[in-house]
Amino acid sequence: MISVEHHRAKVTALLDRPVTQDRPLADCAGLVLAADVPAGVALPPFDNSAMDGYAVRSVDVVEAGERHPVQLPVAADIPAGRTDVPALLPGTAHRIMTGAPLPSGADAVVPVERTDGGTEKVRISAPADPGAHVRRTGEDIGPGAVALAAGTVLGPAQLGLAAAIGRDRLPVRVPPRVLVVSTGTELVLPPEPLRHGQIYESNSVMLVAALRGLGCRVDVVRCVADDVPAFRAAVEPRLAGVDLVVTSGGVSAGAYEVVKDALTGAGVEFAKVGMQPGGPQGRGRWHGVPVVALPGNPVAVLVSFEVFLRPALRTALGHPDPDRARVPARLTEDLTSPAGKRQFRRGHYTPPRPGDADARVGLVGPRGGPGSHLLAAFTQANCLIVLPEDTTEAPAGTVVDVLLLG
Repeated sequence: MISVEHHRAKVTALLDRPVTQDRPLADCAGLVLAADVPAGVALPPFDNSAMDGYAVRSVDVVEAGERHPVQLPVAADIPAGRTDVPALLPGTAHRIMTGAPLPSGADAVVPVERTDGGTEKVRISAPADPGAHVRRTGEDIGPGAVALAAGTVLGPAQLGLAAAIGRDRLPVRVPPRVLVVSTGTELVLPPEPLRHGQIYESNSVMLVAALRGLGCRVDVVRCVADDVPAFRAAVEPRLAGVDLVVTSGGVSAGAYEVVKDALTGAGVEFAKVGMQPGGPQGRGRWHGVPVVALPGNPVAVLVSFEVFLRPALRTALGHPDPDRARVPARLTEDLTSPAGKRQFRRGHYTPPRPGDADARVGLVGPRGGPGSHLLAAFTQANCLIVLPEDTTEAPAGTVVDVLLLG
């Protein structure tokens, strides 16, 4: 039996071969930047108005007030986007819109609300200090400065900044192309009626959703029978087009363990990991393609994905925080765990509230039993309760670690 940490390190090392690619901004959401991106232009690229109003010389309106407004001729109109902006002469004003270039000679903008809104002449009823309502060149970022650093997760703000500095593509870590393979002669696809001894296949549905949530491109082969030639015939022709194969089922110690039988000695190692659920695991390379072999029970599949595959993929993709958030919580019920195994129980976590006796520790209660077949209980869970290998009993009130899901 090997430790959770040992198997996780092996899976992480197997997948830590990131591919970098320049992609259009529209295809970069949620991905991780692979290199620093310098600003090609200043932001703002020119002095411009922060308000709809009038560009003025501050000395011309220093005496303006509600009772004694200053009247100036309006010499020009400057909408946003105008490129041939005339200079402002002393004793005049230019009507200007938000974002429009500030004319040379002007050093302030008077908001339209402090004027009568005139188009030929304007009455200004408030003074303006030098720089008032002016956005200065490079105030946000200067040309050549690093706008986005390598390792940045690209969300709406980051992609907006990239566009604002003139980038239409970015170098990003590319999520792998994944082939998901579910095995088991007992599996059938809905809506085919079940016969006695058959179950509907669900593992591939869960894995495809989880992998696509990380940005992976996913293909799937469902319901491969427990037959080694059939397994090889279904999977081998697809290896050339993928970066990773993820299988479910066929890795334990039974008589019909098709993945184990097909891949042992072909570059994939199988072991028992000291955890519950999800003890039987496999990892390696088959024809040079990384393979992560998961157990067959649905809860074990999801727990294995959370413990091993998700953090390994996020590490390969350059995420600064590959792991789920881990927080302490106080058990609301007694739990037991097998000696020598790290147990991951589905749970529901309630964060601490102001006024709680211990404002740093929330509450957590189990959802369903420890069985790896109890999938319905997983739908009610928002965390995994982690009981260490040396814990066999955890009475209500014990503070435990929980991994927050979502």
